[in-house]
Amino acid sequence: MTASVQWRNFVLMGLMAASSGCVNVSAPDKPIEINLNINVKQEVVYRLDGEAKAAIKAQPGIF
Repeated sequence: MTASVQWRNFVLMGLMAASSGCVNVSAPDKPIEINLNINVKQEVVYRLDGEAKAAIKAQPGIF
C-alpha cells in the first residue's frame, strides 16, 4: 500500500469511529392508544324455491 491509501484508510476509520453514537430506546410513559372505527354492514340475500314458499304458506307457524 502506498502512503496515500494508508492515509485515506486512517481518515475513513477515524470518521467511522466518530460517527458511531449511542442509541437509547425506552418505553413510553403513557400506554399506546389505537382507535379503530369499524363499520360492518352485512346484507343477507335469500331465495326460496317454489316448494318451500308453498310449505311456508301452508304452515305459517313453522318458522
